[in-house]
Amino acid sequence: MLTIGELASYAGVTVRAVRHYHAKGLLPEPERDHSGYRRYGADAVVELIRIRTLAEAGVPLARVRDLLRADGEEFAAAVADIDKRLRAEIRERQRHRERIARLASGDSLALPPEVVGFLDRLRALGVDERIVQVERDGWIPLAEHAPERVPEWMARKREQIADPRFIAFYLTLGQALDRTDDDPRLVELADQLAAYLTQMAEERGEDYIDDADIEPPLAKVMDTLAFDTMPSARRLIELLKQRGWTGWTKLERVAAPRDRGRAASGPPRISGGGPGRR
Repeated sequence: MLTIGELASYAGVTVRAVRHYHAKGLLPEPERDHSGYRRYGADAVVELIRIRTLAEAGVPLARVRDLLRADGEEFAAAVADIDKRLRAEIRERQRHRERIARLASGDSLALPPEVVGFLDRLRALGVDERIVQVERDGWIPLAEHAPERVPEWMARKREQIADPRFIAFYLTLGQALDRTDDDPRLVELADQLAAYLTQMAEERGEDYIDDADIEPPLAKVMDTLAFDTMPSARRLIELLKQRGWTGWTKLERVAAPRDRGRAASGPPRISGGGPGRR
């Protein structure tokens, strides 16, 4: 016969846990002997180990009570369900471990490999690191929100960076990052971008300009990330709106308040879907 301390030790729990299981009606509480101690048999060890195992697997104590009273077939089915849930939790934790392990590798945190490759390509082409950061920060919530669409959006990005005019726009934008809101270079950049967007809309349709189908709240988050990193981008968007287009992540045509001849004249020198396009 075992004391409560010995029972707890053999079953791998605390004395307090044994008393808790008594209070919950999971483990029968034996009568005290003539010395005033409760004595437990070997069957109590087996029962307590079953209770502990089920509880550690995340089974609510109320459910543990039912399972302890279940017949063999019902208990086996319940164990199979528990095993299935635990396997799913293990897979999820493994995914978390893999993401944590990538913390030291910069862009690969929370980003699919194809996005990381795109960012590396931008750096190799000499794009300002602040612009790369905007791209990266925008892709993190986007990839989390709609991972199934990342290959589609990446295909469009690969098409864009194959065009030298698109890269020329990125490089020009990099030169404008440190300029003031009244700098003429921002006006010139807005003219170039508006000319390109207008040409693409005429050649391929406005759906080509705004094909990402990003919900407005998410687009607003991505816009904020861009503007916080590149304050001059907000002024650029104001200038762009005067030329018939609005938005950073989600570009849309609007009625220009006045005719801007430069925005529609001459061949555009840039390409892409807009500075914040995915």
